[in-house]
Amino acid sequence: MSAKPSSTLPPFDPSDPLGLDDLLTDEDRAVRDTVRRWATDRVLPEISDWYERGELPGIRELARELGSLGALGMSLTGYGCAGASAVQYGLACLELEAADSGIRSLVSVQGSLAMYAIWRFGSEEQKQQWLPRMAAGEIIGCFGLTEPDIGSDPAAMRTYAKRDGGDWVLTGRKMWITNGSVAGVAVVWARTDDGIRGFVVPAGTPGFSAPEIKHKWSLRASVTSELVLDEVRLPADAVLPEATGLRGPLGCLSHARYGIVWGSMGAARASFEAALDYAKTREQFGKPIGGFQLTQAKLADMALELHKGILLAHHLGQRMDAGRLRPEQISFGKLNNVREAIEICRTSRTILGANGISLEYPVMRHATNLESVLTYEGTVEMHQLVLGKALTGLDAFR
Repeated sequence: MSAKPSSTLPPFDPSDPLGLDDLLTDEDRAVRDTVRRWATDRVLPEISDWYERGELPGIRELARELGSLGALGMSLTGYGCAGASAVQYGLACLELEAADSGIRSLVSVQGSLAMYAIWRFGSEEQKQQWLPRMAAGEIIGCFGLTEPDIGSDPAAMRTYAKRDGGDWVLTGRKMWITNGSVAGVAVVWARTDDGIRGFVVPAGTPGFSAPEIKHKWSLRASVTSELVLDEVRLPADAVLPEATGLRGPLGCLSHARYGIVWGSMGAARASFEAALDYAKTREQFGKPIGGFQLTQAKLADMALELHKGILLAHHLGQRMDAGRLRPEQISFGKLNNVREAIEICRTSRTILGANGISLEYPVMRHATNLESVLTYEGTVEMHQLVLGKALTGLDAFR
């Protein structure tokens, strides 16, 4: 079969140089465009101020708005959840993080960690009690796994749950918990005599507190807290019945890491677009800097990595929708896309010059946010070791 004449080819689109939009269904585009409009109207006019102040005011209202969009627990089914595809959830993450990583983190922790844990491992009573209100944004959730001295090795956690008659009593601390101080419910993982178990902890339970962490230079427009559990007494039915051992929390992390694969490309896209617009209008030596070879080389290299990353995210989304996505493949995406997103932000900053450090532009904000995204839910080193083990069959973790 002969190729079509070149006159039938669509024009080159600088915002979609690979024509990736052709991979999306009409419903995919509708989801993406809806979330993009919300982020543009609701977040972008305020985000620089929120970031500079180091707070996320009106987070409960934002959660309810996100709930009305169907963005909370978006890919889960039943219980008021949207039942969207993995690709559609990924597109939503991309658009939210194009506004700010803190907004995407709010959605990821709510849906992919707290809600997913209850949806996947909880009892029917727990699902009915919590998921509809969490999907609507009426209740914010958090996920307590990381501890002050325990990050990449969750098996060494010190938080402990002991039986006392028919109750459980939890004691310990969790650290770097997104949504913690505004959460109405926490999913907390603890050691027990029977292995690691997950517990649904209502925020008002005596002995539970969530002091907010201040003085952050990253994810400043996000609520980050410590969880303190001082002999928190819970009824027997607070435990997640279907999760024993690390399979539970690691399964939740895989679901959340998938969203990061997409979301990091949103931060990269926003930074790249800022640099591209700037390069076409900023003049030096008598012409726009976008007309110089070195600037064009930077833009071309950034475009390559940005759209390769989106293509990778879409591929992983299709595999998730087909039930064929392995944890090692999620590590592949998280490692590559976050690392490349940071490099795109840094290169964009060089094109903007001194203006690149100003909050009038999104580049430095995205770059500093991504320093946290690079580390949370699996550091670079941990994902390298996951892939190294998969490639060699040899375990280098210990």
